[in-house]
Amino acid sequence: MAIPLPPCFGISKSTAHRRFLIWSRAGVWARLHEELLHRLDDAGLLDLSRAVLDSAHVRAKGGRTHRAESRGPGKPGSKMHVLSDANGLPLVVGISAANVHDSLTLKPMIEGHQTRHDPHKGRHFKPQRLHADKAYDIPYLRKWLRGRRIGVRIARKGIESSERLGRRRWVIERTMSWLTGYRRLNHRYERHPRNYLAFFGLAAALCCYKRLVRLAT
Repeated sequence: MAIPLPPCFGISKSTAHRRFLIWSRAGVWARLHEELLHRLDDAGLLDLSRAVLDSAHVRAKGGRTHRAESRGPGKPGSKMHVLSDANGLPLVVGISAANVHDSLTLKPMIEGHQTRHDPHKGRHFKPQRLHADKAYDIPYLRKWLRGRRIGVRIARKGIESSERLGRRRWVIERTMSWLTGYRRLNHRYERHPRNYLAFFGLAAALCCYKRLVRLAT
C-alpha cells in the first residue's frame, strides 16, 4: 500500500517518483552524503582512527531473486554493506546480490571511501585501521590493506573469538540498526538495484545530518 505524500509537497506521487529517479541517476544522494561528511569533518566529528566494515542480508518483498546482480545461483534478497568511522557514522554504503561473498566487497568499499576528498583543502579520507569480522579474513585482502598503509584488524578464523571482536564492532551493528529502521530499507521493494541504493544513500545522509543537528543544538 502506497503512503500518501504530505500536502505541503504540492506534487503528485508520480511526479515525486519521476524526480526521484532523475536525481538518483544524477547521483544527487551520494553527493549529499559526501557534503555532509565534509561538514562533519570540518566540525571534527569524524573519527578515522579506525573504520568498521560489515554487511547484513535484506529480504526482498515477495521473496524475489535478483539474478541480474550476480552470475551465480540466485538467492532471495540482497546484501547491504556499510563502512563506518569509529563512532558509527556511515562513510560508504553499497549493495550486492545475496549470494556474493562479503570479502568481494572489501576493496570497492575502501576504494569508495578513499575517493572522498576535497582538492581545495587537501583533505583525503583514510582510516588508520580497519575492523571487520572473519568473513573478510582473506590473505590477499590483508596484503592489499597493508599496501595502502591501513592497519588490519580482521578477526582470524579459528583463532579469535567473536566476543573479543564485539568490543570494536558494536558501533557498526548500531549503524545497521539505524539504517534498517527506515521502512524502505528494512525490505527491498525496488526491483532495480539503483533505486534501492539511492534510498540507502539517502538514509546514510540522514544519519550524518542528525549528528550535525545535535551539534548545532
